[in-house]
Amino acid sequence: MQAEDTYNRGGFLAFLFSMAFSLSFFVYISFIHPGVDLKEVPESAVEVEQTIAGGEAAPTTEKVDVSNVTDPWMPSDAMVAHGAAVYKTNCAICHGDKGAGDGPAGAGLVPRPRNLIEGGWKKGGTRVALYETLQKGLEGTSMAAFGHLPKVDRWALVHWIRSITKDKKNLGDKDVAQFAETAE
Repeated sequence: MQAEDTYNRGGFLAFLFSMAFSLSFFVYISFIHPGVDLKEVPESAVEVEQTIAGGEAAPTTEKVDVSNVTDPWMPSDAMVAHGAAVYKTNCAICHGDKGAGDGPAGAGLVPRPRNLIEGGWKKGGTRVALYETLQKGLEGTSMAAFGHLPKVDRWALVHWIRSITKDKKNLGDKDVAQFAETAE
């Protein structure tokens, strides 16, 4: 009497075919296929038509060269434009594209992110107070510290925030310069 043959020839052939097909398909997709063109337009080519309070352009991600700025604590058009790009990258997720505190990540935060246009600052809306808030965050809120950003980026954010806010608090340029010399 012979032992029963448990060899499944059809299953083995199906296995070999599927392995050969998978390997061929992988090689084709990886090395032969030219890819898919989604006809995407780069962000730099898209004009931003949205406006924020005061009729100013919405922040873009195009960074402005501020390497030649010697006093980043002094407001300038270049610093505001650079601040808009830094804001779009780091802050818009919580504070919203326009700074109204309506960003997608902010919806789940308690308390909600600050409406930068309206202000109502916890530590005051001076350049120094805003810089310190960016550097250290706000205890008891979801405002994280952004001390990891370069100084020039933090000052640029301060200038951009002050360009959109209705709640400006002023501090003399000498006091700001004195603070800036010792600030981290």
